[in-house]
Amino acid sequence: MAEAADELSTPLGQKTASKGRRIRLPFTAMQALAVLLGLMLVAFAGVALFNNNPLGGEPVAHIALRKTPPATEDKHAPAGQAEPAAKSAAKPPAAAGDSRTVTIIDGSSGKRQDVVIGAGDAADKADGGDAPAAMMTGIDQRLLEKSRYGMIPAVADGLKPFTVYAADSDRAKAARMPVVAVVVAGLGVGAAKTTDAIMKLPPAVTLAFTPYGADPGKLAERARAQRHEILLQIPMEPFDYPDNDPGPQTLLTTLSGEQNLDRFYWHLSRLQGYAGIANFMGARFTASDAVMQPIVRDAARRGLGYFDDGSTPRSVAQTAAAGQSMPFAKADFTIDAVPTSVEIDRTLVKLETLAKERGTAVGVASALPVSIERLGAWVKTLDAKGIMLVPLTTAMLKSKSG
Repeated sequence: MAEAADELSTPLGQKTASKGRRIRLPFTAMQALAVLLGLMLVAFAGVALFNNNPLGGEPVAHIALRKTPPATEDKHAPAGQAEPAAKSAAKPPAAAGDSRTVTIIDGSSGKRQDVVIGAGDAADKADGGDAPAAMMTGIDQRLLEKSRYGMIPAVADGLKPFTVYAADSDRAKAARMPVVAVVVAGLGVGAAKTTDAIMKLPPAVTLAFTPYGADPGKLAERARAQRHEILLQIPMEPFDYPDNDPGPQTLLTTLSGEQNLDRFYWHLSRLQGYAGIANFMGARFTASDAVMQPIVRDAARRGLGYFDDGSTPRSVAQTAAAGQSMPFAKADFTIDAVPTSVEIDRTLVKLETLAKERGTAVGVASALPVSIERLGAWVKTLDAKGIMLVPLTTAMLKSKSG
């Protein structure tokens, strides 16, 4: 009876299989499949547990170097080092191969910006990576030191980049009245907005350049030709790295001091003529005294100042700079944290108020069109308010002497 019921419930055109003819996999085959899956899980767990990757998922490119006879030595290379090897060593690992796009995410606003970095970069094409510095005019050659990536700042004959490349300012007048300094940061990537900042803002506005872009040295040279003081921004690890990636050669908390210094020198070689350095992102990195100390110590030894953009309250930069008697300033306000005309104007009023109360105030902004437009209009009102706009180095020196 049960067999008849099964036939009635079977779809038309199909026959029921007899009970004695069910198809089963052999027991040995099921065992083999289970063993194979188990081995795959063990291998995966082993890689996850024991693979030490200090780069935290950062992309890595491998470069094949060809050996050449030692007779073809470059007369400018260290003794015993062949010219092709020297040129290959000068290539930063992250810049090898085809160009790639890095998405930079603003940690406060969530704004995304795609930056193309790679084989098309002028510095990548240049031997030793020192072409941008060699092309720039107005650079004191005594204040340069050769690294494997190119020329980087140095102290010589009692001169420091901080003092030599500081913008002109009436410091005696600044000592007697409230002053404000404004830093426009994130320049070098995007020639149009960088040019707007250079040409539309007065020379007393300090401009901070990232080490990326097709030719950051050329744009920095143009800024200095317009009498702007410039800073170099150093990409540092944020808390959500690598999802939030500042770019190639980022300084990381998982690297050794020597490894971070090597990356630091790559950034320093990208352009010349800057009075100091600044963080580019870096909430995690700047909060760690162990990794910050070697960078700040080396920058101070090279005669540079340090600007903290104020994006993280946990930064140890001020303490580290004080320990090295290094010129330092921290932004009091991000002028365009809310990039609307009303909010920018409101923040500029706060900057004025703080300058009158404390004597010195520092603001940081990006090169958004609305930011440049509102800053340009605001600067014209300062004289009537008894406030002086000064380059960042002047504000640093006033704060140090006060």
